Amino acid sequence: MYQNVRLSDKMAKILAFSISLIILSASCVTQRDLEYMKKDKRVPAVVKEAPFSEYKLQPNDGLYIQINSLDDAASNIFAQNAAGGQTTLDPYSAYLNSYVIDEQGFVQLPVIGKIKVSGITTNQVTDLIKDSVQNILSLPVITVKLVNQYVTILGEVGTPGHYVYSQNKFNVFNALGLAGDISATGNREEITLIRNENGKTNRIKLDLTSPEILSSNYFYIQPNDVIYVKPLRKRIWGMETVPFAVIFSTITTGLLIYTIIQQ
Repeated sequence: MYQNVRLSDKMAKILAFSISLIILSASCVTQRDLEYMKKDKRVPAVVKEAPFSEYKLQPNDGLYIQINSLDDAASNIFAQNAAGGQTTLDPYSAYLNSYVIDEQGFVQLPVIGKIKVSGITTNQVTDLIKDSVQNILSLPVITVKLVNQYVTILGEVGTPGHYVYSQNKFNVFNALGLAGDISATGNREEITLIRNENGKTNRIKLDLTSPEILSSNYFYIQPNDVIYVKPLRKRIWGMETVPFAVIFSTITTGLLIYTIIQQ
């Protein structure tokens, strides 16, 4: 009788351990946690395109400006910003050879002087410069590029870092792709987008599991944005690492022992 009680106690411990393992596995990351834009009957298959607005220049932005014309001799006065005639520049070299917008929103150009450029787009800067050199150059060709087209991606991603991009319409999925996608421990429902607008730093929450992200005002990335991916509160285990074989084997063995005891 005493031996049976001891065996029953052992059986209870085995079952308790088995149940604990099952509960632990339930708190692991599941396939559902890894899905983007999950199906939602309330959201149609075709959604409205996200609004896109060109980036408005801000103080401390760097502009690569090149001015050419049919009159080479005249256009040479502006050649000091052409980085020694190089046709391609890495991001760092491009920044060194760029015009940085000062705190008042101006850039200082040779001959032309100061031009107010903050609060407008690069296309509008091109038009401003073209109008300014019409009486100096014959058929001027103006090239204006934003040098600091960067996005910083931090948190639960494959490769956190500071990335340069060149696309005009560059969205949040493009950005995360540069960083190697969100890891299995990243929370796709709580992405924080940090953006500086009009001198204020805004923190915007994005839910990448909702199809509505495709029409969000913050779907497209702007230069100098920061994306932070929070970790999930669940355990780091993925579905492929949960020891299901051990769990089921333990339960089966426990039930077998319990059956023998009861006989």
